[in-house]
Amino acid sequence: MSHLIPSRQREKPGGDEEATTKLELGEFKDIPTLTLSEARLLINAVIDHRKQSRQFNETETLIKTQDYLDVFARFKQKENIEAVERMLDQRVELEFFERSQLGSLCCESSEEAKLLIPSLADKIDDAELQELLDEISKLRNFTEG
Repeated sequence: MSHLIPSRQREKPGGDEEATTKLELGEFKDIPTLTLSEARLLINAVIDHRKQSRQFNETETLIKTQDYLDVFARFKQKENIEAVERMLDQRVELEFFERSQLGSLCCESSEEAKLLIPSLADKIDDAELQELLDEISKLRNFTEG
């Protein structure tokens, strides 16, 4: 006589999130997000703190994450990162996700921003978005490494 092993119920796979003309963020809706520059600043501060307290373990994943953020973070100076964050936080009509995308992508035009972040289309007019993008661009220091 063979014994049947009961099968476990499979969990519903994640990934229902979608960032198109309508944001479907699932459990991440209304969760504050970071720009790549903010993430770089935060990770570097944690690493510095852990190095000082000798609780630091450098892993391959951490090194790759730092390398990625060093390349793609648009702002390197803390003052500029904070200024962009303040500017974006004032745009309460935008979701956290949209704000962090604007601060990470640093689009040159409202057309480009709406192409890359389609959910912006009905939330902010082109002139207002262009003004925001221009203000963000003024804070970029293109000589930073």
